[in-house]
Amino acid sequence: MIIYVVDTNFFIQAHRVSYPLDVAHSFWNKVKQLVEEGKIISVDKVKNEIYKNEDDLKRWCEDNLPNIFFKDTTTVFEQYKQIVNWATSKSDHYLPNARAEFLNADEADAFLVSYALADKNNRIIVTYEISEPYKKNRIKIPDVCLANDIQYTNTIEMFRKLKEQF
Repeated sequence: MIIYVVDTNFFIQAHRVSYPLDVAHSFWNKVKQLVEEGKIISVDKVKNEIYKNEDDLKRWCEDNLPNIFFKDTTTVFEQYKQIVNWATSKSDHYLPNARAEFLNADEADAFLVSYALADKNNRIIVTYEISEPYKKNRIKIPDVCLANDIQYTNTIEMFRKLKEQF
């Protein structure tokens, strides 16, 4: 079964821009349903990024997402090493601060990609980021995915692939 692994921006973009919690109840009900059905998951580093803010999004996640939704990234150490090696090998392209930010242990991106890589035939990353292969000052999730044969999509395409409406 295909599992969608959602990025931090899946939640933040929805909450702050596209589907505010106080307006778009159907979106958030659909997210909760997909979580309960095991169709979407995320990782512990995403939880940390969301939970660092004391806001409505954090409270919604605490109230609606079970602890097992956020998967433990210590289980994907081998894949993380592969992603670290890839990012390190790109020193001729990405600026040092871009590589340092991407590989920062408190940032979710490298761990999110590593988690998807661990079962890349059955895990698809969901992110609002778009590929920018010529960008030097930030490593984007889609570019890491493309280089490592990992599938990714955006929120609306995920809903389409799941044949979901709200």
